[in-house]
Amino acid sequence: MRLTLKQFSTALCLLFLGGGVGVAGGYYLLPLIASRPSNPAPLSSNRLPVLPLAAQGQGPNDLNFIAKAAQKIGPAVVRIDAARNLTGAADFPYSHPFFRGFLGRDRPQPPERIERGTGSGFILRADGRVLTNAHVVEGAERVKVTLKDGQVYAGQVVGVDPMTDVAVVKINAKNLPVVVLGQSDHLLPGEWAIAIGNPLGLDNTVTVGIISALGRSSSEVGVPDKRVKFIQTDAAINPGNSGGPLLNAQGEVIGVNTAIRADAQGLGFAIPIQTAQRIAEQLFSRGKIEHPYLGIHMVTLTPDVQQELLKAKDLPFRLTADQGVLIIRVMEKSPALQAGLKAGDIIVAVGG
Repeated sequence: MRLTLKQFSTALCLLFLGGGVGVAGGYYLLPLIASRPSNPAPLSSNRLPVLPLAAQGQGPNDLNFIAKAAQKIGPAVVRIDAARNLTGAADFPYSHPFFRGFLGRDRPQPPERIERGTGSGFILRADGRVLTNAHVVEGAERVKVTLKDGQVYAGQVVGVDPMTDVAVVKINAKNLPVVVLGQSDHLLPGEWAIAIGNPLGLDNTVTVGIISALGRSSSEVGVPDKRVKFIQTDAAINPGNSGGPLLNAQGEVIGVNTAIRADAQGLGFAIPIQTAQRIAEQLFSRGKIEHPYLGIHMVTLTPDVQQELLKAKDLPFRLTADQGVLIIRVMEKSPALQAGLKAGDIIVAVGG
């Protein structure tokens, strides 16, 4: 059969087109065919392919350690509800002497004002010893302690130390789950950090981050009245997390979540567990803490600080040095005053 020139050209184009499609298909399908096992397991509608070990989250860099830590320590984390009576005669208008004399014994009584707050804590011993923050229970003699399983106990506030923001509570129970304490003295920035607590009333919330920094001073954190070198973390800490544990990757408690910066995001701070444990033991044994007290306001001198102080022109003393620790003020009835220290003195050495 003879083909016209037009028919021959059409057939030739179709031949090249079909060959190109075949080559392209082979190029894309060949790797899939080559990687297919010789005896593939049949797949059914209710059976998924088995993923490699690392893809299942069981490899060395998986996140399952978070769930393991939460399961290990979670039952020992408690919710603490505290109530403070803010009722005061000075807050009520009928407390004025005029009303007292006019109304006598029948004067109206001030309305009861109760402040309620929620925080977290964790069980140190199976006999019901609980550690939390001082600001969670301060002003309350008794609190309500709720375990993860829903058990509720009346808690007695045994001791409070506002200087370190540590407090201890005792509940009447036995065989309770307890936390495992780690070592906060050997932490490094960049290590994992896991927080468990009751932020904003959301019980048993778990968040994760890292140790961002160590040794943050109380002034850096924004609580200058405390005497703690804080752990900084970016694990989410919100109101209600206070008193809850900060864990390492092994599920050991390395800190007590205690503070957040209101003017920042992603910044949380915790009391190192070695500090909190030492204070808690003294509170349980004696009910109070005695901190060394000098009784001075001081500032570290540098040439820049010296120039700033001299510009003030209202110093009650003469300042000529630019090194050492300058005493700005000596508190009344303090050991410093009894020792003869006075404003304007410069401390250049301690202990000889």
